[in-house]
Amino acid sequence: MDMASHEERAALVALLQVRPGGMKWADITAEVVEAGSALRVWERLVQPSLMPSPGEADPLESAAGDIAAWAAQGHAMLTVLDGEYPARLRGVHQAPPVLFALGSVSPHDRAVSVVGSRQASERGLGIAAGIARGLVEREVTVMAGLALGIDTAAHRAALDAGGRTVAVIGTGINKVYPAANRDLHGEIAERGLLLSQFWPDAPPQKHTFLMRNATMSGYGLATVVVEAGEHSGARAQARLAVEHGRPVVLTDLVVERNRWAKELVGRPGVHVASVLWDVFDAIDGLIQEETLIDAELRRLVSA
Repeated sequence: MDMASHEERAALVALLQVRPGGMKWADITAEVVEAGSALRVWERLVQPSLMPSPGEADPLESAAGDIAAWAAQGHAMLTVLDGEYPARLRGVHQAPPVLFALGSVSPHDRAVSVVGSRQASERGLGIAAGIARGLVEREVTVMAGLALGIDTAAHRAALDAGGRTVAVIGTGINKVYPAANRDLHGEIAERGLLLSQFWPDAPPQKHTFLMRNATMSGYGLATVVVEAGEHSGARAQARLAVEHGRPVVLTDLVVERNRWAKELVGRPGVHVASVLWDVFDAIDGLIQEETLIDAELRRLVSA
C-alpha cells in the first residue's frame, strides 16, 4: 500500500471517529464516495486547529495508529474506496464505509444468503443444510450471520461439502458471538471469510444485527429465508433485499406462518419455494443471468 492509501484510510477512520457536525456514518460514506477521496472530505469539513490543546492527539495520527494496531491483530481493513471492497455491496445505500475481514476476500463473490430463525425446527435445519449443499455444488458462496439455528446449519453444511462460506457478524471482529459458535467462527476465518462493519472490539447490540442484515443483502445475489418469525432479523433482511432489488426466496414454512411473508408474495423478485428444487430453479436463473452479464462486460472491454 502506498502512502496515499495510508493517508486516505486514516482520513476515513478519522471522519468516522470525529463525525464532524454530528454527521451519520451513511452521510460520511456518501460524501467520500462522491468526492472519491476521504482526505479531500476531511480537509473540507474539518478546520485545522491553530492551537492544539496540550496532550490532545491529532485525529489523523490517532486514526493511523488505530489502523496499524488493527493490522497487527491480523485484520484486513477494506474501505468503500478500495478495489477489494465487495462490488455489489458498494451499490446499496447502507454500504458500510469500512469492513474488517479475516479470511479470503473476493470482491466479485457470487454469494447467496441462507438465513432464518435461531430456534429452528429439525425440518428447517435440514432445509438450510440442503440449500447450502446445493449452492456449493453450483460454486456459489453460502452466506449467513453466524447465529445459532439456520445460520449455523448453513455454514456447517457448506464447510462440510468443501465449499466457501462467508459470515457477516453483528459484533466487532475480535468478538465471538454467540460463544457456542467459537469453533465455527475460527473455522470460517481460516477456510472462508469473516466480515464485520463495526470497530473490532464492538459488543453485540440490537441495532448492529439489523445493520448486518443490510450488509448481507447488499453483498449477495439473493436472500433465501428458510424459517423465521414475525420479528426476526430474517424478516428485516427480506424487506431490505426487496428494497435493494435483490431476489428473495421464501420457503413455504415462512409464508405459512408469517403475515410479513404473505405480504411480500407477489412483489417483484420474490419467489416461494415448496421444495428444494424451487430454490435451485430461482438460483440457477440468477447464475445464468449473471454469467450472461459477465460475458457481455468482457466483450465490451475487449471490443
